[in-house]
Amino acid sequence: MSKKHPIIAVTGSSGAGTTSVKRAFEHIFYRDKINAVIVEGDSFHRYDRAEMREAVAQALKKHKHLSHFGSDGNLFGEIEELFKQYGSSGTGRKRYYLHSPEEAAEHNTRLATDLRPGQFTPWEEIPPGSDMLFYEGLHGGVVTQEHNVAQYVDLLIGVVPIVNLEWIQKIHRDNAERGYSAEAIVDTILRRMPDYINFITPQFSLTDINFQRVPTVDTSNPFIARDIPTPDESFVIIRFKDPNKFDIDFPYLLSMLHDSFMSRRNTLVVPGGKMVMAVELILTPIIERIME
Repeated sequence: MSKKHPIIAVTGSSGAGTTSVKRAFEHIFYRDKINAVIVEGDSFHRYDRAEMREAVAQALKKHKHLSHFGSDGNLFGEIEELFKQYGSSGTGRKRYYLHSPEEAAEHNTRLATDLRPGQFTPWEEIPPGSDMLFYEGLHGGVVTQEHNVAQYVDLLIGVVPIVNLEWIQKIHRDNAERGYSAEAIVDTILRRMPDYINFITPQFSLTDINFQRVPTVDTSNPFIARDIPTPDESFVIIRFKDPNKFDIDFPYLLSMLHDSFMSRRNTLVVPGGKMVMAVELILTPIIERIME
């Protein structure tokens, strides 16, 4: 951890909703004029899109599991080294994973390259003078026998809907945005389940704050669900590991978030439609305190 070069990490699996929380952070950074280095977890995958398909096929021939959730599919050492170096000196290396043609065009113009979607940009040095590092992705708090990323994080946030909702969101997203068939998506979910259990789930025991979305409609069979439950059809369970650490003002939050309530002494429940508002209300004073 670092007082001079703080690190904030939002961790959650694919389709969990970390992008919405990332936008809330960006609002805070903009309003408070914080110069944050944004790091995407996808940029630390070991393989690009084409290489990953080939690596998965080779692993299946050997009856092994390979996924973006596990250590074999990622560069945990590089994440750990970035966090360690940034916390010490405010420096480090980052790159971008190109999800779409639009992202590829943007970075090709910036770097004078000819990269395609599914590839990585070259590694670049982080410019000096930033206020903090903000990571959003799968492994912001991962701990293995070889690597401990979580030890360098000043504020670790988990975004983790119940697993049925997470699967529904992934099935709909991968089908609509990436054209994957339902069968292929289900196969991916099954293939990466061991890595989910071993590398993703344990992080949520280390997080300072967890945001867990729970639908109030039937999601008992996520593989036939026609629609993603809307925010208004959900509650968000917000669990604070140690409320005293960040001086959480529960009476204030209850007064600002209509229809919210406490389910335990360290757990706040808010209507799903107020999730982004809750994120900003909770995290703005924490981030300002970190900056001070």
